[in-house]
Amino acid sequence: MNKRDFRLVDDLNKDELSSLFELTLQMKTQPERFTTCLAGKTMAMINEKQSLRTKVTFEAGIQQMGGFSVYLTNHDINLGKREPVKDIARNLSRWVDIIVARVYQQSTITEMADYADIPVINALSDADHPCQAVADLFTLWDFVRQHKSLNHFNLTYVGDGNNVCNSLIRIAALTGVNLTVSTPAGYEPDSALMERSRDNGASVTYERDPQKAVASADAIYTDVWASMGQEKEAEQRKQDFANYQVNDALLGFAPSHAVIMHCLPAHRGEEITDEVLESPRSIVFEQAENRLHGQKALMYFLLTGKTKI
Repeated sequence: MNKRDFRLVDDLNKDELSSLFELTLQMKTQPERFTTCLAGKTMAMINEKQSLRTKVTFEAGIQQMGGFSVYLTNHDINLGKREPVKDIARNLSRWVDIIVARVYQQSTITEMADYADIPVINALSDADHPCQAVADLFTLWDFVRQHKSLNHFNLTYVGDGNNVCNSLIRIAALTGVNLTVSTPAGYEPDSALMERSRDNGASVTYERDPQKAVASADAIYTDVWASMGQEKEAEQRKQDFANYQVNDALLGFAPSHAVIMHCLPAHRGEEITDEVLESPRSIVFEQAENRLHGQKALMYFLLTGKTKI
C-alpha cells in the first residue's frame, strides 16, 4: 500500500470522502465493531499549539481502536529548532505508525510528510484545518442524510478568512455544498484558493454584507476573530468584526431552520453570543463530538487503505 498523507482536505477525492463519512457513521453508532481494528498501532502526536479537542479526540480515538499514543509538545522536541523537522520525521517513522501534527506553519506539515515513511495528518496549521472540516461536513451530512444530500445545502461562514474558512472552501468542492463567505474588508480568504475551488467544481461565493450572506443559509458557521498567534491584533479585530457577530439580530435575517456551527473554543460575547451558542439551533457540540469519530475513520483509512472493515 502506498503511503497516504492528509495535509489538506483535497488529499481526498469525492468518493473517498463519501466512503469516509459512511465509515465515520459506523464508528459513531457501532463503536464495539472497531475496538481492535488498529491493535498494535502507535500514533505520535506533535502539538506546537494548545488543544483540547485535537489532543483528546486523537488520543482517545486510537486507543478506542486498540492502538497507543505518544504525546509530544514543544517542551519535548522544540520542533524544527532543537532538531530539523525532516530528522524528527525520519526518526518517528522508525518507531511509530502514524504522525499527527498540530503546528503553526503549513510548511512544517509539508516537510514532515515529505520525509516521513508513515502517514502524516495535519491536525491544524495556520493555513488549514482539514480534520475540522471533515468533522463539520460529516455533521451536516449526518444531519440531512435521511432527507436529502449535501448537494445545494447552503452553508454560510461569517467571520475571519482563516484556516477553518480555507478548509471549508476546499471541502465544498468534494461535498456539493453552496458555501458563502462573509468577512470584513481586509480579512477575506485567499482569492486564488477560492478560484481553485471553483475550478474543482465548488459553489463558493463571497458576500461582504453578513445580513445578505445568511439570507438563504441552512447553516451558519463562525470562528474566533483572533486565532492563536494573533493575540496582539485582538483589540483591533474586535472593532473590525463588530458587525459580524452571530447573534439574534443576525439570525433575524436567516431562515428559521438554519443551524449554528462553531469549531470551538468560542469567545462568547465576541464572534457569537452565549444565547445563540446555547440555543436549540446550535449543533456546536455535535461538531466537537464528531471530531472523535471522523478522526478515527481517517486514521483507519490512512493506516489500512480501507474504508470498510
